[in-house]
Amino acid sequence: MDLTAYLNSIRGRSVGVIGIGISNTPLLSLLLRAGADVTAYDRKEESAFDRALLRSLREQGCRFVFGEDYLSRLDRDLIFRTPGLHPRFLEEARQRGSEITSEMEVFFQVCPCTTVAVTGSDGKTTTTTIISKLLEAAGKTVHVGGNIGRPLLSEAENMRPEDYAVLELSSFQLMTMEKSPHIAVTTNLAPNHLDIHKDFAEYITAKENIFTHQSAEDIAVFNGDNALTQAASKRAPGQVRLFSRRSPVDRGVYLAGDASGAPAIWVSNDRGRRMVLLLSGIKLPGVHNVENYMAAIAAVDGLVADETVRAFAREFSGVEHRIELVRTLRGVRWYNDAIASSPSRTIACLNAFSEKVILLAGGKDKGISYDPLGPVINDHVKSLILCGATAGVIREAVERSENYAGLPITEVPDWETAVHTAAETAKAGDVVVMSPASTSFDMFPNFMEKGRVFKALVNALGKD
Repeated sequence: MDLTAYLNSIRGRSVGVIGIGISNTPLLSLLLRAGADVTAYDRKEESAFDRALLRSLREQGCRFVFGEDYLSRLDRDLIFRTPGLHPRFLEEARQRGSEITSEMEVFFQVCPCTTVAVTGSDGKTTTTTIISKLLEAAGKTVHVGGNIGRPLLSEAENMRPEDYAVLELSSFQLMTMEKSPHIAVTTNLAPNHLDIHKDFAEYITAKENIFTHQSAEDIAVFNGDNALTQAASKRAPGQVRLFSRRSPVDRGVYLAGDASGAPAIWVSNDRGRRMVLLLSGIKLPGVHNVENYMAAIAAVDGLVADETVRAFAREFSGVEHRIELVRTLRGVRWYNDAIASSPSRTIACLNAFSEKVILLAGGKDKGISYDPLGPVINDHVKSLILCGATAGVIREAVERSENYAGLPITEVPDWETAVHTAAETAKAGDVVVMSPASTSFDMFPNFMEKGRVFKALVNALGKD
């Protein structure tokens, strides 16, 4: 089925879209142009939205339901679920006869080109970005979407069979998927989003939907060093490629020395083994970014030339909000790692630096244990500044660790105070990094806004 056929099938039907905002505007407009009877639902009150946006949608024929009880009034034939809403909240509507879907599910039904998707607990965005840019560098036309890029459903009619759609997919998007991409990448798995998923098992099951519906000809890439993804690889129906920093693999990507012993990324497949990329040729810092490259190389092997990979790795400096160098001020380097919404992300960030850092952390709890973070902070941090709802939880994890030796810890009321406290503490040669280990929702609408505010505060500190 192509997009035109799908839109013809919903003409005249009553359609509900959960969630109103910039990202859903193209979907709402697409459904309205198709002749559907569209109602948009959102928990927020009408006053929280841009008036011009609502006026434009109303002029196109859209109706709205706002407020805390918005889900109690779902009476549409077809409902588009927003990724962050657990399907259990729509069960009553389903029992009343509503068909539940999502923009991503429909996109997979109508997409005419090769699909490449990335999921995992950490590293999704950077890996997705590397894959998309490598394909672009190889001369492919690439459409990037999912959790990054832009909504792709409305663009599907302009895609060609020879194009590539590269997607970052969350567990929430994957929960109800009944199709899998042609190339599926799972970077790693660790407890995450347990404030929304009913348990870790549900989270794992959702993640595995990225490969569950593949054919035998499709490709599934897994982290061979992660016990959960290693186990998941045994259940994949497609061609499995592993990537491993710890040991060689028969099919996939691994680390080994070149002729001189310098560490490098190698590929192993039916045609033999070959070296692709020296680690010294990767501009991005951190072992976790080596893994991101390994996952990406495993995904594009056979599609992108090795020299293209090497040329890209020499120049690519990373994605915004991911160990992003904001500035160097009076000899102090300031980094924005706002994407670090879990302890495991902050652990990866801290391991990326050879020196001890001044760490700014804290935010909203996701129901994840902070115990693994405590010892790493004690080993890699010279001064800890905490802000937000999880400040006390992180402090407890640090202070009860066996390697706690009196690390200076300061709790502050807001991020402006956190930045100024760090500026007063830091000396030339120091590294200051904001890596929250928590979500941003206690003070910010998302991690991007948190990162932008942090960067603005750092850039306002003055000049050398």
